[in-house]
Amino acid sequence: MFDRLRLLFFILAAIVLLIVIGLELGTSFLPGTFNAGTMRLQTGDSLKSSDLSSDDKSHITDQMVQQAQGGQKPPGLAISYMALLDGVLFYAVLLMGLALLFPERVLGRIQGIVTVVFSIVVIIIAIIMAIKAFVELMIMVTLFLSVPFGTIAYLALWGFFPTGTAATILSISMFLKLVFIILLVLGHQRFLQNKGLVGIIITTLLCCFIIGFLQSFVPGVLVSITDRVGAIVAVILVIVWGIFLLIGGIISVVKAIV
Repeated sequence: MFDRLRLLFFILAAIVLLIVIGLELGTSFLPGTFNAGTMRLQTGDSLKSSDLSSDDKSHITDQMVQQAQGGQKPPGLAISYMALLDGVLFYAVLLMGLALLFPERVLGRIQGIVTVVFSIVVIIIAIIMAIKAFVELMIMVTLFLSVPFGTIAYLALWGFFPTGTAATILSISMFLKLVFIILLVLGHQRFLQNKGLVGIIITTLLCCFIIGFLQSFVPGVLVSITDRVGAIVAVILVIVWGIFLLIGGIISVVKAIV
């Protein structure tokens, strides 16, 4: 009965972590908020130094507001990118759980091969995501600094980041991760002895703090830029742990063969 109860805690921990990943991935489908009045003020400030007539300025402002109102403003990339890091954590937890349930001689070779393939795929995906975030970051910075029309275009496309929605998602994610840790420890104390697993857990918690900080310490119009910085940080952490898993997988394969 005791073993079954501990297994139940482990299963619950895995389910909670899957909920976290689903929550983070789901941010790409959540619309944000839009304040037309704020955008009119920001656009007006950007056009003050231009030689356009008042009518032209008013017309450009109306066009930008209409364009921004028609677009969806999801909470950036950083939170959804963090889902990949939590996916790596889920895989590490799954490996640790299987190691506790089955003898090493049964899992050794298969586990090593699967880990090598998984880590390579994760690293490739992370590199592609990092390139996307970096390109968007460069476009944003270039537009924002190209006063006045580039700045106006930036404001229309990325000037209204839903910081409240993002902060709520990060808070829920952090809470669920703490619940996951508690359930994991209740499942088996040996999870705390795995330095790699503990390292990934600490990394994902730290990533939450970093993204939250980057989305809160700058003015609202710049949050989309710092969000991309957070996304790049998240995938760099994924690549680091992907390499760690790759090395561990290769070592497992070698040991199984020898």
